[in-house]
Amino acid sequence: MELRPNRVKRKLEAGEPAFIAGNFTHADDIDSFGPNGFDGIWLEGEHGSVDAADLGNLTRACDIWGMTSVVRVNQNEQALIYRTLDRGAQAIVVPHVDTREEAENVVAGGKFAPLGKRGLFTSRQGYGVPDYVERANDETLLIALIEDIKAWENLDEILKVDGIGVFFVAPGDFAASMGYIGEVSHPAVQAKIDDALTRIVAAERTAGTLAFAGNVERYASMGVRFFFTSIGPWIAAGARDFIDRANAGI
Repeated sequence: MELRPNRVKRKLEAGEPAFIAGNFTHADDIDSFGPNGFDGIWLEGEHGSVDAADLGNLTRACDIWGMTSVVRVNQNEQALIYRTLDRGAQAIVVPHVDTREEAENVVAGGKFAPLGKRGLFTSRQGYGVPDYVERANDETLLIALIEDIKAWENLDEILKVDGIGVFFVAPGDFAASMGYIGEVSHPAVQAKIDDALTRIVAAERTAGTLAFAGNVERYASMGVRFFFTSIGPWIAAGARDFIDRANAGI
């Protein structure tokens, strides 16, 4: 058995864009989405219902289509990070990484020695792979969420941490941390988000953010390469269009 490649990580390392879709809670839904050409599936373990018991089936569904299973955990805890990897995740998203020390903790939990302190156990990704422990670091992607103004203030130091594959600027919490709850489009918020993304790219690290049809081209032109989007707006737009077309014919 060969270790499955991490499609998102490989694309990013080649300088190519990677596309990740979210709002999936059932393996069958991932399976049905598989033919659409996305690189990864975002599994929500911070705000959503995904927990450790679900991850076996969810990550297997991603594996069928060669998509990277990207799991957001709910806290920056080493044991939680490596347990999520043990359950089959290929990428881990850690919220509220506000300091260099917190970024280093992500790496400690997510990488085997000598890079980190991940507990010496296999993963369902490692079944039948005799050299899994030696090779797992190469196929494990760690993503730090830059979602507080404190992280923006400490960003230059955070970017010095090796082992973080993506620095993801999360707009909603970022706005809230600046006192603009629900006002992501506020000019002051947008200025800080743009500055953070620009600094990440300038440091030759990989920038990621939440993107939609209306802004993905702009972010791509800024150098963002990790694009996470929700399928919710696509469904809503399709539903509205369907109803409008029917009503127009009545």
